[in-house]
Amino acid sequence: MNGFRTFCSSKDLSLQKCVPCNRKDLSPMKDGTANLLKAKVPEWELLNDGGVMKLRRKWKVKNFVNGLDFFKLIGDLAEAEGHHPDLHLVGWNNVTVEIWTHACGGLTENDFILAAKIDKLPFQSFVRRK
Repeated sequence: MNGFRTFCSSKDLSLQKCVPCNRKDLSPMKDGTANLLKAKVPEWELLNDGGVMKLRRKWKVKNFVNGLDFFKLIGDLAEAEGHHPDLHLVGWNNVTVEIWTHACGGLTENDFILAAKIDKLPFQSFVRRK
């Protein structure tokens, strides 16, 4: 697609860099491609939210302040990547992160790259152990 990566061949998505997604011809990936990339971020779930495919992951944090600190980690990463997820802190300890490319109304490779990078963040001190 005119230089925009549509499928990441790297085994480790976290080594990739999100690319600008302000192109007019940008379109969401098909379900089959999303399912293939989903295997590279197994902790995330694929969901269809009113016809928009998204990635979602949930955590339980130890307390409200840990949730805010966790969001700061994610926010710094998202800003560096130029790709921003939706962050939800429900109640005092339920954290949900949803990722999709708003510019095209669905999933692109950037979403999977960001999910893989979030998985590498040092968030263990914030979350409750299973």
